[in-house]
Order: sequence, then C-alpha cells, then structure tokens
Amino acid sequence: MACGVKPTLLDSSPNKIKSFVLLILNLNVCLHHISASSFFNVNDLSSLVQPFFDDISPRNVSAVVDEIAILRCRVKNKGNRTVSWMRKRDLHILTTNIYTYTGDQRFSVIHPPSSDDWDLKIDYAQPRDSGVYECQVNTEPKINLAIILEITADIEFRDVNSEGRYFDSKAAHAKILGSTEIHVKRDSTIALTCSVNTHASSVIWYHGSAIVDFDSLRGGISLETEKTDIGTTSRLMLTRASLRDSGNYTCLPNGAIPASVRVHVLTGEQPAAMQTSAASRICFWTSMITFISLKMLLYISSPKTDLYSKGR
Repeated sequence: MACGVKPTLLDSSPNKIKSFVLLILNLNVCLHHISASSFFNVNDLSSLVQPFFDDISPRNVSAVVDEIAILRCRVKNKGNRTVSWMRKRDLHILTTNIYTYTGDQRFSVIHPPSSDDWDLKIDYAQPRDSGVYECQVNTEPKINLAIILEITADIEFRDVNSEGRYFDSKAAHAKILGSTEIHVKRDSTIALTCSVNTHASSVIWYHGSAIVDFDSLRGGISLETEKTDIGTTSRLMLTRASLRDSGNYTCLPNGAIPASVRVHVLTGEQPAAMQTSAASRICFWTSMITFISLKMLLYISSPKTDLYSKGR
C-alpha cells in the first residue's frame, strides 16, 4: 500500500477476519487443553474437599480367639491422601493404604477396588490383639477414627448388637454365604443367605444397628427360614435395591454367634466412564472448530481473496 494512502474498511477487513479466526483457534486450543486435563477429572475436583469418615460402623468390636476380626473404616473424598492403621498401645503403624508394615502376617487391609473402605483384617485373633486401633488419614491436621477391639476366649462371646446375650461359641455360629463384600446394581435384588450350624429357634437380621423391618414403608422385604438336617438356613431378600440399602447386614440367630456382610449398591455408570464420554464429545467439537477455522484462514489468505479485495 502506497505511503499516505489511508486504508479503507474493505481493504483491512480480511486482516480483521484473520485476527478473529486466530483468536478462535487460540480459545479452542485452551478448551482442548482443559478438557484433556483436570476439567473432567473428578479426582482433581474432589481433592478440593477434605476427607472425612463415614462413621456407620461400631466403635466397639468383639471377636473370638482364633477367628477373624475386622475393624471397619470408610473414608470419603480420600483423593490422593493416605489411609493408615495404627495400634495405639505401641504406636505401631500396621498398614498404609493396601501395604502392610508389620512382620505379623495376620494383619492385612480389605479394600475393594474403587471403594471407600479400608478395613483392617486380623486373622487368628489373639487376646493380645485387644486394645485401641486408629484409622488415620494424613490430612492437615490429621484425622483419626478410634476403634476398640476385644478378643474373648472361646468359652463365651458377647456381640455388640446382641443386647447383652452371651453365646457358647463351640455350640453354634452363623455364616453368611459368599463374599464379605457384596456389590449389587440399583433396582436389582439383594439376596443374603445365612447358614447356622444348629437348629436356632429364631433368626433376626440387622441393617446397621437397626432390626430389619419387614412392615416398613419401603416394602419388598421378605424372609424365608427353614430347618435342615444340620441346622437352620435364613434367606433375606430386598427387591428394588436403593442407595439406602447399602451398609452392614448382620444375621443374628438365637443362641449362636452372629455373622455380618457389607452390601454396596451401585448407581450404574461409573465416574470414569462418564468422564471418558464427556471428554470424547468435547474432543469432537474442538476438532470440528479447528477444522472450520483453518479452512476460513486458508480461504482468507489465498491469492484470490487478496485480488478480490484489491479489486474492490
């Protein structure tokens, strides 16, 4: 352009459009970077929230000598923090996350994948294992959940949910068939089977610390108890499972040691899948915007466009 000649709007319009397209491209690159990093990462968002204990389990736990003792600990919003179990009497760290830091191989952690549970398991429990244990999370300040464990001799056993009744552990005990952790989908049926090695006069089921109410407004709860040649079998069924049905279920036969199981009701699509789906959609649209913007930029920068502008 000759010196002293003032450019017109038409002469500069391709440059303005070019600048606008470049701005769109820069914004699109930023959007793509965000979608590929922490924008759809639930863990990064949850790290902004402090962990806390979902304190639904008993603080006092009793077990019989040579049996398995399980101390429950559920941590919400754990993020990238560490969950540890410490024995209070000697301040010994027993476990950190899923790793065991003691030479006593009876200690281990039960942590189902993608769950909030970090339960301490003690095989072949002994009277010396009685005492206070702490489930700890390395926040600032540190948070901890204290649980008292009592290991009793195999002559008699007292359960915290049994309202003071004592049982002869050699005479009878209950066992819930299957795994100690059960995962079911929402709206499906929860089916629990409890086997007792004696003819129990009655079997009561607990959900947490409350007796399962078959006449509740929830509905869909049924119980079937039958006597066999070797004992008693009790089957608890809950149809149309909801999140409220999650938690500990205890089978308490009359005159026998109870058994417990933990039920997890899943809500369907997992967060990871949802993140992948959302990120894929953003990736598609950012790619489309990039393609269209580049086409416009090439068209504006082409010689034909420059000749057209000069001709105007």
